[in-house]
Amino acid sequence: MIWSVLGAGLCVALAAAAWYRSRSGGGYYDASVYGMTAATHRRYAFVALGLAALFAGIAATGATAILIPTFAAFALLAVFYGTSFLRGFSDDDD
Repeated sequence: MIWSVLGAGLCVALAAAAWYRSRSGGGYYDASVYGMTAATHRRYAFVALGLAALFAGIAATGATAILIPTFAAFALLAVFYGTSFLRGFSDDDD
């Protein structure tokens, strides 16, 4: 149960970071080079919230068989999100 709660917390943190990032203007590299527009950040936030709901369902039902694949999906999402705009994250000028 603790692993599913931890997974849900990490997903909510990623969703909050993606939603916060969607509300800022971003830099040149974000939108122009990497294609990370506000809509893309919101999509990542919604997928992370979906995974958080899946983790919550795992915690509620005790279905631990899908816990590791769900963590793998979250890890892929976090890596893709982190690397997709990492260079432009600190660059807020156009």
